[in-house]
Amino acid sequence: MPEERGVLRLLVVWLVNTIALLGVAYLMPSVRIESFTAAVIAAAVLGLANTIVRPILVLLTLPVTILTLGLFIFVVNGLIFLGVAHFLPGFEVAGLWPAILAAIVFSLISWLLSALVLR
Repeated sequence: MPEERGVLRLLVVWLVNTIALLGVAYLMPSVRIESFTAAVIAAAVLGLANTIVRPILVLLTLPVTILTLGLFIFVVNGLIFLGVAHFLPGFEVAGLWPAILAAIVFSLISWLLSALVLR
């Protein structure tokens, strides 16, 4: 039974992130998602990138992050967001600054939805 709860929780988090990504596309004209399927795939790839690539980038950019008092993490998040958008068809971001802002908005929407859904 605990495995089923873990899988169900993973699917709910995936759906929450998909809805958050669609919310970012709705709120920001510089982010475009062609379909719900593209959003589902993009949410999964963003989750994988944040799990695998982000820790490596954070470690590699640690000196710059320390010098900027942690603000460079926003750039790292934006680069991951932009990289996923560049890699996937049907998910587009206009540039680095829109990607940084989109990553912030995505985090806020995802956090809010998770707080409401996952108690």
